[in-house]
Amino acid sequence: MALLLRKLFRIGKLPEQLRAGLEGEDILHFAEYVPVTRRFTGSIPGKRSAGSVSSYTGALVLTEYRVLATLSTVPKLAGRTIDQRFDAAATGPVRAELSATGLHIEVDVSAVDPRCKGELSLHYKDAIPEDVLLRLPTRTLAYSVPPEWVFRAVGVPYRP
Repeated sequence: MALLLRKLFRIGKLPEQLRAGLEGEDILHFAEYVPVTRRFTGSIPGKRSAGSVSSYTGALVLTEYRVLATLSTVPKLAGRTIDQRFDAAATGPVRAELSATGLHIEVDVSAVDPRCKGELSLHYKDAIPEDVLLRLPTRTLAYSVPPEWVFRAVGVPYRP
């Protein structure tokens, strides 16, 4: 029932502007309405949690050049959780790993914003075929995000 409602209201669909940005790239894997589990333990200004778990919906796209994933909570609005090229420098506090069970993102939030403490993870539960995984230049990525990324992922308004 929940999936039907998400599809009806288009929660978890890749926004058209991001879809248009994929033109000219060889798409290896494309999935919309992907269940995403968000786990947060720690504190950020406006929220403290001993282990919150929430379910969301998103999109996951793998091309020959990059990984793109979004997280949606309302119709026609999706924030990017990763838009990282495979050939980019693997540095930053956000670690992403692609496997047969999907995309796993782990964040040490204190490394993103010193006002924060704890761990944040996102798991895009999508079966990625082995032949697709074999075509990827790497299955692990690291990247940086701005502090507001953490606040949005946890569901708290960002205040600099």
